[in-house]
Formats: sequence, C-alpha cells, structure tokens
Amino acid sequence: MKKTLFGIALLFFLAFMIFTAIGMRDFGIPELTEVDDYYIKNAQRETGANNVVTSIVFDYRGFDTLGEATVLFTAVVGVTALLREVIK
Repeated sequence: MKKTLFGIALLFFLAFMIFTAIGMRDFGIPELTEVDDYYIKNAQRETGANNVVTSIVFDYRGFDTLGEATVLFTAVVGVTALLREVIK
C-alpha cells in the first residue's frame, strides 16, 4: 500500500515538474511589467538613491527586507541554541 501511494505521489510530482518546465519562459528574455517601468523611471527621484536595486530593497520593500533579516536572525539564534553544547 505504501509503495502504491509513493508511486502515485511520485507521478504527480514528476508531472508537475514537467508541466512547470514546459511553461517557463526562455532564459534571458524577461517579462517586463508596469512595476518595472515605474521603478526605473521614479526610483532616483523618489528615494534619492543612485542605485535602483538599493532603492527597491531598502525603500520600496523595506519592511519585507526587515522581515527577512528577522527570520535570518531567528534561525541563527535557534541553531546556536541547539548547538550550544557542541560549540563549547
């Protein structure tokens, strides 16, 4: 029974991977959106940063970046707490 369920799950996973690969865009041909144009045209004026990537990371998506830093810090603290006896 377990082998049958494993086989079915594997078939669904492989089908998902194949359909995902077929649906991907060609490499090196990005799909531009209105948001891309907005960032490129307004980033320096609105944020004062000369680098568009920096302005997106720290100004437009600042709370997202703060959340990612919090998750990373929490992961480091968790691993350190788990391994504190090994580290000594």
